[in-house]
Amino acid sequence: MDCGAKTQSVPEELVQFIKTGSRFIIAGHKEPDGDCVGSQLALKSAITRMGKDAVVYSAGPFKRTEIRNFTEFFVSVPPKEKKTGGKVIIVDCSSMERTGDIREYLEGYPCAFIDHHAAVNHPLSTPQALIYADASSPSCTLLIHKLISALGLVLTEEEAVFLLFGLCTDTGFFRHMTEKNSDVFEAAAEMIRRGASPKKIFDIINGGKSLNSRILMGRVLSRTESHFDGRLLLSYETIEEYNSFGYESRDSDTLNQMLTSVSGVQAIVIIRQELADNCTVSLRSVDKINVAQIAASFGGGGHKNAAGLTMKGEIPYVKKHILDSFYNVFYN
Repeated sequence: MDCGAKTQSVPEELVQFIKTGSRFIIAGHKEPDGDCVGSQLALKSAITRMGKDAVVYSAGPFKRTEIRNFTEFFVSVPPKEKKTGGKVIIVDCSSMERTGDIREYLEGYPCAFIDHHAAVNHPLSTPQALIYADASSPSCTLLIHKLISALGLVLTEEEAVFLLFGLCTDTGFFRHMTEKNSDVFEAAAEMIRRGASPKKIFDIINGGKSLNSRILMGRVLSRTESHFDGRLLLSYETIEEYNSFGYESRDSDTLNQMLTSVSGVQAIVIIRQELADNCTVSLRSVDKINVAQIAASFGGGGHKNAAGLTMKGEIPYVKKHILDSFYNVFYN
């Protein structure tokens, strides 16, 4: 994500795709986050107000504490038979594969993708799909906000809440924004004027944490290693901790925020062993380092300052390969 760039305009083809349709399936990626959920629900509300049918699908699971209360709005199991005249809009990802178990049901419909991630590729499984992709946007909800306006609609209070929730999720409550992001704050100001409360959204995102989440964070922090003269901090979560505490006890945003506040730090690596032979890796950078490129070299992806990947192997093996990649960044 280039936080200094202006977001692109909404393609007219996407506007007509919606205006000429009557039934819509709005899907997001598996293991959704606040940006994905907020994008889906705001778009569903807008399309419904246009007199059209819309349903939101998600393969889940809704593991994150801040999105659990939204589960009831989603359908996880598609009907056995497809309905005629339907169209699909997939948000916050650009690949049909990332929708998970509902993929087979979505294929075959006219399809559009709305995404803000870097390295957006044309989906091979849907070669005729419309794509509204803008890697300069800090969140997908910001693109949905622009789309709702392009459809000639004024935000409702409910839509404003969904959009601000997603925007705050992906911007770390605006702490990743710079002096070049006035357009983001202008959009947020409209959401607030329409009834979205930053205070309530902050409480949703940061509240409701368990005591186990604080204990797990303490363990991960206690084993943090410093590399490359303090420019990189690396820590890990063992498979035993994953089995004991579960995904729900993670608080990655707070953990990353604490580590990136350390003086001299330019990048953060958190390795988590979730299976005996597989790890997930979270990458964050403070400014210039493009962690999306590092993630992409291992088959992952994300933004310049926030990315992730999965890798076969145990923590020592994964750690070595990740450090080798950062060595090339720092010394070549």
